[in-house]
Amino acid sequence: MIDIFASLGHGFAIAATPGNLLFCLIGAVCGTLIGVLPGLGPVATISLLLPVTFALDPIGAIIMLSGIYYGAQYGGSTTAILVNIPGESTSVVTAVDGYKMAQQGRAGEALAVAAIGSFIAGCIGTLVIALAGPPLALMTQQFASPDYFSLMVLGLVSAVVLANGSMFQAIAMIFLGLLLGMVGMDINTGQPRLTMDLIELSDGINFVALVMGLFGIAEVIANLELVSSRIVNHSTINSIWPSMKVLRGAWASVMRGTLIGTIFGILPGGGATIAAFSAYALEKRVAKDPSRFGNGAVEGVAAPEAANNAAAQTSFVPLLTMGIPTSATMALMIGALTLHGIAPGPMVISRQPDLFWGLIASMFIGNAMLVIINLPMIGIWVKLLSVPYRLLYLIILVVCAIGVFSVNNSSFDIYMTVGFALLGYILRKLNAEPAPLLMGFVLGPMLEENFRRSLITAHGNTMVFFERPISLALLIISAGLLLSIALPSIVRWRGEVFKET
Repeated sequence: MIDIFASLGHGFAIAATPGNLLFCLIGAVCGTLIGVLPGLGPVATISLLLPVTFALDPIGAIIMLSGIYYGAQYGGSTTAILVNIPGESTSVVTAVDGYKMAQQGRAGEALAVAAIGSFIAGCIGTLVIALAGPPLALMTQQFASPDYFSLMVLGLVSAVVLANGSMFQAIAMIFLGLLLGMVGMDINTGQPRLTMDLIELSDGINFVALVMGLFGIAEVIANLELVSSRIVNHSTINSIWPSMKVLRGAWASVMRGTLIGTIFGILPGGGATIAAFSAYALEKRVAKDPSRFGNGAVEGVAAPEAANNAAAQTSFVPLLTMGIPTSATMALMIGALTLHGIAPGPMVISRQPDLFWGLIASMFIGNAMLVIINLPMIGIWVKLLSVPYRLLYLIILVVCAIGVFSVNNSSFDIYMTVGFALLGYILRKLNAEPAPLLMGFVLGPMLEENFRRSLITAHGNTMVFFERPISLALLIISAGLLLSIALPSIVRWRGEVFKET
C-alpha cells in the first residue's frame, strides 16, 4: 500500500509538469466539446487526433487521448440536461430526469449534481486502477502463450457482447477485422499475405488510415444525411450549488452508480453506456417512490452520471494490465500505444512506470479540471450547438486528409482512408457496427502470434489450450458469454418457427 502511494506521488510529479498539464487540459476541453456536440464521439475524435500525437512523447499523447474519453462523459450531460440533446450515448438516460429538472427551474441543481457525481466517481475509478493494476499485472505475468491466446479470444468475444446489432453480424465483423490484421508480410515465413502485390501493403494496413476512415470520415458522411433543427432555448440558471438536502439525497445514488460503473468498466462486454442504464434501472428499483423517475428525480441524474464516469476510468484496468480492450475506444488506445512503440499489457507497469503512474495521476487532475471547465462555461458549451454542422465537418475532413498524409507522407494512405470511409458508411447502412472489426484488427496479430507459439512449444498438440487451468477458465468464460447472447436469439427463432407451423 505504501509503495502504491509512493508511486502515485511519482506519477503526480510527472503529470504536473507544464507540458503534461497542458495535454491534460487539451484532452479535457476536447472531450467536453465532443460530449456537447451530438454526432461526434470519443472514437471518431481520438481516431482523428491520432496523427497529432506522433509529435508528442508517449506520456503526453496518452494523457491527452484519455482526457478526451472521460471528458466526453462530462460534456454529454450538459446539453442533455439543458436542452434535452444528449451529446453522448452515455447521457441519454441522464436527459430523462435532467431535462425535467431544468424545466422546473432546477437546471443548476442538476448540473451541479452531475458534475459532483462525475468527479467523485472518476476519482474512485482512478483509485481502483492504482490499487488493482499492479496485482493484476503481476498475475498476468504468470501467463504462458496458451493463456494469452485464450485471453485474446475472451477479448474478441467481449466485442460481440458489446455490439448492439445481430450477434452474427458482430462475429462477421470480427472475422473481417482478423483478415485485415493479417495483411502484410508473414513474420515466420517472410511471405506476403493478402497484399494484392501492392508494395505499400507489405507492412500491413495503416492503423491511422483504417480508424480515420472507418470512424472519423464515415461518421461525417452519416451525419450529413441527418436533417435536424436544434432549438437552443435553455432555462435560466439561477444557482449552481445545490442545497444540503439535495446532496444528501444524491449521495447514496452516486455511490451505487460508482460501484456499478466500476464493475462494468472492468468486465469484458461492459462499458459506460451499459453502466449508465443499469445504474438508472437500479435507482428506480430501490426507490421508495419510483413514480418520481421521469419527472425530475435527482437520483436519475446522479447515478447514471457517476456510473458512466467510473466505467470510463476503470476500463483502463484490463487495457493496462492485460492488453485487452473492452471497447472501441480502448482498442484505439492500444493502437496509440503501439504506434509509440509501447506494447500494452502486464509489462507496462514494470517497463513504463512513468507512463502508467503518470496517466493515473493525470486522471485525478483531469477530473478536477473538468469540474472547473464545465460549470462556469455552461453558456459557451450550449451556444456551440448553434454552429452549423456543415462548417464543422468541412474542417474535420481537411484535418483528416492532412493527418493521414503526414504519417508516412504517402498518398496511398489517403486512398486507403477513403476506401475505409466508404466501408464504414456501408456498414452503418447495413446496421453492422464497425467496433468489433476494430477489435479484431487490433487483437488479431497478437492472437495469431500466441496461437503459433503455443503450437510450436506443444509440438502441434491443440489440447495445450485446454490442459492449462488459466487458459481453460478463460475459454469457458468466453463460451458462457457467447451462450448468454446466443440463447435468447435461438429461443426467439424457435418460437417463430413453431408459430408458423
